[in-house]
Amino acid sequence: MNDSILIIEDEALLGSELQRYYARMGFETLLAADCAQAREILSNPDLRPSLILSDLSLPDGSGLDLLEETRGNLSDSEWVFLTGYGDVPDSVRALRLGAFDFLIKPCLQEQLDMVVRSALRSAKAQRRILTDSVNAGKRYAPETFLGNSPVTRQTGDMLRQLSQVPYSALILTGETGTGKGLAARILHYNSERAKEPLVELNCAALPKDLLESELFGHEAGAFTGAKARHRGLIEQAHRGTLFLDEIGEMPLDLQAKLLKVLEDRKLRRLGGEKEIDVDIRVIAATNRNLQDEVKNGGFRSDLYYRLSVFELRLPSLCERIGDLDDLVPALIAEFNLLAGKRVSQVSPRAWQLLKRYRWPGNVRELRNVLERSVILSSSQQLPEQWLPNEDNGVAAIAQESVRPACVSDVSAADGLVARLELQFPTDGSMGLEDMESEIVRNMLDLCHGNVMEAARILKTTREKIRYRIEKYKLR
Repeated sequence: MNDSILIIEDEALLGSELQRYYARMGFETLLAADCAQAREILSNPDLRPSLILSDLSLPDGSGLDLLEETRGNLSDSEWVFLTGYGDVPDSVRALRLGAFDFLIKPCLQEQLDMVVRSALRSAKAQRRILTDSVNAGKRYAPETFLGNSPVTRQTGDMLRQLSQVPYSALILTGETGTGKGLAARILHYNSERAKEPLVELNCAALPKDLLESELFGHEAGAFTGAKARHRGLIEQAHRGTLFLDEIGEMPLDLQAKLLKVLEDRKLRRLGGEKEIDVDIRVIAATNRNLQDEVKNGGFRSDLYYRLSVFELRLPSLCERIGDLDDLVPALIAEFNLLAGKRVSQVSPRAWQLLKRYRWPGNVRELRNVLERSVILSSSQQLPEQWLPNEDNGVAAIAQESVRPACVSDVSAADGLVARLELQFPTDGSMGLEDMESEIVRNMLDLCHGNVMEAARILKTTREKIRYRIEKYKLR
């Protein structure tokens, strides 16, 4: 749908001129002469103007009253007031109600055009945010916390209930990789704050000084290198949600500053003189026992009690191993789409390997294992050789029997076979390229440098093997 402009103007000549002018510029234009006509237009769900260009004093009411009346249903539309009778209080009220600008007649057409273009860009951004929020709400529905085990159903029910209540703070606990980030997104995008920003920060990822600046913001000149004003993440999360991952890693002095912001609902940027009002919901996540940290002096008790309005523990994967029946097909489908593969079958032996493993890295480790398996698959069957071994917790290439490359030295009658045995960690510490390099190098050793034989066993071409020899400098 093209950008549309609603003009609310009781001066018939000016209204029709503005309508013709913006129609010639390619906009869909609507004209109302008073508040009643404007309400009728705005009540039509199929007519949602991107911009409302309104007079202030109308025959049957005030444009400001109309803005206040309709702004809840038109949060993605911008208002610009154009009036010959406005004063300072009117302009202040207009901006407080969310108007984009307030112009006094007469104004230059160039000035009006500039304001209109800016307002339309702002409306597009608001609609994009709204669309993203709706899509995210679908993507992060409570049902995306997959599984049908009793503990998972209970967790899903809690996420669904918490999404609907106006809590100020919440703590997510659980082992690393249990899905605390996913839970935070479910809680945000299904709440009344879904249209506002979700701002995320990993407290363990930044040193103390940088963490303070990122969290609270700073003014120009606040410290060496601070050349411009910076809005902190708390300020950016205004009216939305601040997700603080690894909250247990936050230094004690920053914990005190965070507590003050949560208590006062105000913050002061580093080097700043005035306080800024903030309205945020905090979701904190940790794999530590914060009560033990409080006893040991590693976490402030007052901040803990301020954050723990609700505390939700996410179960480890070994507690809900039956959920693999839902998780594995869903993750395989996701990685098929990303890698252009068609893996659709999981053998009984593969299921046995998956369900007997303890999964210390939880769902994150499961994702790594399945992503690697799908990427390295050569058929519709999920390859078993990349799945974790329940005995030693590593993925191993199955001991594949192959004919020796130099058949003149070892005959088939001798009954000799060569075995390729490789072990790779499943915790994500070894990259896919490193694994690929190791596979090709060992296969070339096994085949005594015979590129054709290595390509035959790996079910690829000589050119691809030669490319990897050059890529990984295997000569």
